[in-house]
Amino acid sequence: MATKLSDLDSDELDVSHEINVTPFIDVILVLLIIFMVAAPLATSDIPVQLPTSSTPAQPKPDKPVYITLQQDKSLYVGEEKASLDDLRTTLDRLTSNNHEEKIFIRGDASVEYSGIIELLNELRAAGYTKIGLVGLEKTSAPAPQ
Repeated sequence: MATKLSDLDSDELDVSHEINVTPFIDVILVLLIIFMVAAPLATSDIPVQLPTSSTPAQPKPDKPVYITLQQDKSLYVGEEKASLDDLRTTLDRLTSNNHEEKIFIRGDASVEYSGIIELLNELRAAGYTKIGLVGLEKTSAPAPQ
Protein backbone atom coordinates (compact mmCIF):
# COMPACT_ATOMS: atom_id res chain seq x y z
CA MET A 1 0.00 0.00 0.00
CA ALA A 2 1.45 3.32 -0.98
CA THR A 3 0.88 6.69 0.60
CA LYS A 4 1.14 10.13 -0.87
CA LEU A 5 1.87 13.35 0.93
CA SER A 6 -0.52 15.98 -0.33
CA ASP A 7 0.20 18.79 2.03
CA LEU A 8 3.26 19.21 4.19
CA ASP A 9 1.31 21.03 6.92
CA SER A 10 -1.32 18.34 7.28
CA ASP A 11 -0.84 15.18 9.32
CA GLU A 12 -3.37 13.25 7.21
CA LEU A 13 -2.03 10.79 4.64
CA ASP A 14 -3.95 9.98 1.48
CA VAL A 15 -4.27 6.29 0.69
CA SER A 16 -3.45 5.17 -2.84
CA HIS A 17 -5.53 2.25 -4.13
CA GLU A 18 -3.04 0.85 -6.63
CA ILE A 19 -2.11 -2.86 -6.57
CA ASN A 20 1.57 -3.62 -6.44
CA VAL A 21 2.06 -6.55 -8.87
CA THR A 22 5.82 -6.89 -8.51
CA PRO A 23 5.65 -9.68 -5.87
CA PHE A 24 3.10 -11.54 -7.98
CA ILE A 25 5.36 -11.41 -11.04
CA ASP A 26 8.31 -12.60 -8.95
CA VAL A 27 6.34 -15.64 -7.75
CA ILE A 28 5.19 -16.46 -11.29
CA LEU A 29 8.76 -16.28 -12.61
CA VAL A 30 10.03 -18.58 -9.85
CA LEU A 31 7.26 -21.09 -10.60
CA LEU A 32 8.07 -20.89 -14.31
CA ILE A 33 11.71 -21.70 -13.65
CA ILE A 34 10.76 -24.61 -11.37
CA PHE A 35 8.47 -26.11 -14.01
CA MET A 36 11.04 -25.61 -16.78
CA VAL A 37 13.59 -27.54 -14.74
CA ALA A 38 11.17 -30.24 -13.52
CA ALA A 39 9.45 -31.01 -16.85
CA PRO A 40 12.42 -32.74 -18.55
CA LEU A 41 12.99 -34.80 -15.41
CA ALA A 42 9.42 -36.13 -15.51
CA THR A 43 9.96 -37.94 -18.82
CA SER A 44 12.20 -40.97 -19.03
CA ASP A 45 13.88 -42.84 -21.85
CA ILE A 46 13.80 -46.28 -20.26
CA PRO A 47 13.60 -49.20 -22.70
CA VAL A 48 10.73 -51.55 -21.86
CA GLN A 49 10.24 -55.21 -22.68
CA LEU A 50 6.56 -55.97 -22.33
CA PRO A 51 5.66 -59.31 -20.72
CA THR A 52 3.65 -62.04 -22.36
CA SER A 53 0.07 -62.38 -21.26
CA SER A 54 -0.83 -65.05 -18.75
CA THR A 55 -4.58 -64.50 -18.91
CA PRO A 56 -6.69 -67.50 -19.87
CA ALA A 57 -7.61 -67.90 -23.51
CA GLN A 58 -10.81 -66.18 -24.56
CA PRO A 59 -13.41 -67.91 -26.71
CA LYS A 60 -13.03 -67.04 -30.37
CA PRO A 61 -15.88 -66.17 -32.70
CA ASP A 62 -16.90 -68.68 -35.37
CA LYS A 63 -15.38 -66.75 -38.27
CA PRO A 64 -13.00 -64.08 -36.97
CA VAL A 65 -11.50 -61.34 -39.13
CA TYR A 66 -7.72 -61.28 -38.78
CA ILE A 67 -5.46 -58.46 -39.89
CA THR A 68 -1.83 -59.51 -40.10
CA LEU A 69 0.96 -56.94 -40.04
CA GLN A 70 4.26 -58.49 -41.08
CA GLN A 71 7.81 -57.37 -40.35
CA ASP A 72 8.14 -55.52 -43.66
CA LYS A 73 4.84 -53.70 -42.86
CA SER A 74 2.91 -55.67 -45.47
CA LEU A 75 -0.72 -56.00 -44.49
CA TYR A 76 -3.07 -58.96 -44.92
CA VAL A 77 -6.79 -58.96 -44.21
CA GLY A 78 -7.71 -62.61 -43.82
CA GLU A 79 -5.68 -64.23 -46.59
CA GLU A 80 -5.84 -61.21 -48.93
CA LYS A 81 -2.96 -58.79 -49.28
CA ALA A 82 -4.12 -55.22 -48.67
CA SER A 83 -2.77 -51.73 -48.09
CA LEU A 84 -3.77 -49.08 -45.58
CA ASP A 85 -5.51 -47.17 -48.37
CA ASP A 86 -7.93 -49.97 -49.29
CA LEU A 87 -8.25 -51.42 -45.77
CA ARG A 88 -11.67 -49.85 -45.23
CA THR A 89 -13.22 -51.28 -48.39
CA THR A 90 -11.72 -54.73 -47.78
CA LEU A 91 -13.02 -54.83 -44.20
CA ASP A 92 -16.46 -53.56 -45.23
CA ARG A 93 -16.66 -56.34 -47.81
CA LEU A 94 -15.51 -59.09 -45.40
CA THR A 95 -17.70 -57.94 -42.51
CA SER A 96 -20.73 -57.02 -44.67
CA ASN A 97 -20.49 -53.43 -43.35
CA ASN A 98 -20.93 -54.68 -39.77
CA HIS A 99 -18.80 -52.23 -37.79
CA GLU A 100 -19.64 -54.06 -34.55
CA GLU A 101 -17.70 -57.17 -35.59
CA LYS A 102 -14.50 -57.77 -33.65
CA ILE A 103 -11.24 -57.40 -35.57
CA PHE A 104 -8.13 -59.30 -34.44
CA ILE A 105 -4.67 -57.88 -35.17
CA ARG A 106 -1.73 -60.25 -35.47
CA GLY A 107 1.45 -58.20 -35.50
CA ASP A 108 4.95 -59.55 -35.96
CA ALA A 109 7.05 -59.16 -32.82
CA SER A 110 9.60 -57.04 -34.67
CA VAL A 111 7.06 -54.52 -36.03
CA GLU A 112 7.57 -51.05 -34.61
CA TYR A 113 4.98 -49.74 -32.20
CA SER A 114 4.24 -46.86 -34.57
CA GLY A 115 3.13 -49.35 -37.24
CA ILE A 116 0.56 -50.89 -34.89
CA ILE A 117 -0.70 -47.44 -33.85
CA GLU A 118 -1.03 -46.39 -37.49
CA LEU A 119 -3.10 -49.52 -38.17
CA LEU A 120 -5.28 -48.89 -35.10
CA ASN A 121 -5.88 -45.29 -36.20
CA GLU A 122 -6.91 -46.46 -39.66
CA LEU A 123 -9.33 -49.01 -38.16
CA ARG A 124 -10.85 -46.37 -35.91
CA ALA A 125 -11.25 -44.01 -38.88
CA ALA A 126 -13.02 -46.81 -40.75
CA GLY A 127 -15.50 -47.15 -37.88
CA TYR A 128 -14.25 -50.37 -36.28
CA THR A 129 -13.83 -49.97 -32.53
CA LYS A 130 -13.93 -53.57 -31.30
CA ILE A 131 -10.31 -54.51 -31.86
CA GLY A 132 -8.28 -57.26 -30.21
CA LEU A 133 -4.55 -57.92 -30.27
CA VAL A 134 -3.45 -61.52 -30.77
CA GLY A 135 -0.39 -62.82 -28.97
CA LEU A 136 1.13 -66.10 -27.96
CA GLU A 137 -0.30 -67.67 -24.87
CA LYS A 138 2.18 -68.10 -22.09
CA THR A 139 2.51 -71.73 -21.15
CA SER A 140 3.02 -72.17 -17.46
CA ALA A 141 5.86 -74.39 -16.30
CA PRO A 142 4.96 -77.23 -13.96
CA ALA A 143 5.21 -76.26 -10.33
CA PRO A 144 8.30 -77.62 -8.52
CA GLN A 145 7.55 -80.32 -6.01
